[in-house]
Amino acid sequence: MRTPAVPGSLPRERRPATHPAAAAAAAARLHNVTGPQEERCRADTGLTEPARGEVRVALLDCGLLAVASLVSYALVTHLLSRVYFLSRADDLLGGLWAVLATVFTCRATYEQSMTAAMSRLAATSVSFVLCLVYLIFLPFEAWALAVLIGASAMAVTLLGRPGDVITAAITTAVVMVASAVSPQHAWQQPVLRFADTVVGVAVGVAAAWVGLRVTGPRKTQATSPRSKLRGAVPQVPSFDIEFPQVGLGELDEFLASPG
Repeated sequence: MRTPAVPGSLPRERRPATHPAAAAAAAARLHNVTGPQEERCRADTGLTEPARGEVRVALLDCGLLAVASLVSYALVTHLLSRVYFLSRADDLLGGLWAVLATVFTCRATYEQSMTAAMSRLAATSVSFVLCLVYLIFLPFEAWALAVLIGASAMAVTLLGRPGDVITAAITTAVVMVASAVSPQHAWQQPVLRFADTVVGVAVGVAAAWVGLRVTGPRKTQATSPRSKLRGAVPQVPSFDIEFPQVGLGELDEFLASPG
């Protein structure tokens, strides 16, 4: 049954039906681009496969980070615990905190690792002082956790290191919650977490130094595929197009006209 045409409406263009098998084959050909077309697409977008040298350096960096994390964990949980032991749970927390400091310190270059080490030590020192002064006199409270987090963030900001706000806030939160877990040794938590941080940072800096000797100096700023993609996309010029003003009466006359 044919649908009657509405007066004043434009005729619709009928599209030929496409067989489902042909449509699926066309979609597969569009999805699986192989050969020279794929190489041209990668060259246009700047997304190229990493070279063998880059893969080798990445493997060395990842392996060095894994070994450094293991060394930090072993130093805190086995050697440092012999100097001063509170509980097995506290030793595990110390090992975790040292590993986090090592991961935070290990960067692509030795200079970046030293900058990260100074940032970590500065934020931890501020948190250490604030939490130690509080926990000597008062026990853990939820409101104290919030106040000390805000105070540590404000302190590093006033010291001219706003980039260390997050690290100082996280350190304060960990120290305060650890003091709630072990309330009988609450005031010792800032001291222990500061020692864990020093061990982790030292291992991270040593790992960065070893990586510098093994892989050699590298560029501090590498061009990422995303930056290449931004540079490859041309700027589209803008055009100012003025459309004529059409009144409602003229539009009604056009729709009512035959054909």
